[in-house]
Amino acid sequence: MFPTTFDTETEISSLNSILGCIGQAPVTTLDYDNPEISVVARTLNEVSNQVQSEGWVFNTETNYPLAPNSHQEIPYPQNVLQFDLSDCEAPDRDVIRRDGKLYDKIAHSYKFDSPVYVDVVWKFPYEDLPHTFKQYITYRAARLVATKLTGDPDLYKILQEQEAMCRAAVIEYECNQGDYNYLGYPQGTRGNNYRPYQALQRY
Repeated sequence: MFPTTFDTETEISSLNSILGCIGQAPVTTLDYDNPEISVVARTLNEVSNQVQSEGWVFNTETNYPLAPNSHQEIPYPQNVLQFDLSDCEAPDRDVIRRDGKLYDKIAHSYKFDSPVYVDVVWKFPYEDLPHTFKQYITYRAARLVATKLTGDPDLYKILQEQEAMCRAAVIEYECNQGDYNYLGYPQGTRGNNYRPYQALQRY
C-alpha cells in the first residue's frame, strides 16, 4: 500500500519560500506594516490571480447555472475570475457583469426569469490549489519579488529556470487531469470534423 502524502504548502510557507530566495528570515504571520512582507504577500496574491485566470481543469466549469434570486436578479459571484455564456444558451441573450450583478445587453435588463448557463473560471483560496500550481505561483512570484527588491541578475536567472520547470509540471498536471484527446478537446467532447461530402454536396 502506498503511503499517504499531504500537501502542507500554505500561503505563509510559500511566502517564507520567497523570503528565503531573497535572503530574508521567515515569518509566522502576515505583517503588512513590514514593507518587504507587504510586497511579497501582494505579489503572491497577484500571481495567484493571474495564474488562476488562465483557466485550468481544476477551476473551470462549463454550463454552470446561475439562478435568479427572489428579485429576479442574478448577483455576480465574488469568486469568479472570468465567465462567458455557454453555447447552450439562447442567442437572444448577451450577458455581462454590471453593478455587481448580471445584465442582459439585448433585453436591457437586470431581470431574469430563468437560470443563466455560463462557462466560468473560479478563483480558489491559495490552500485549495493543487500542489503543482502552488509551486509554480511561488517561483513566479519569487522572480518578480527578486526583481523588485534585489535586482540581482544571477538570482533572477536561477528563479526563472525554476519557474520554467514548475510551469512544465503544471502543464503535465493539466494534460493528465484534463484527459484531452490529440486534437486538444477535453474528455467527453469532440470537435466538428471536416466532412468532404458536405462541401461537394449539390442541390
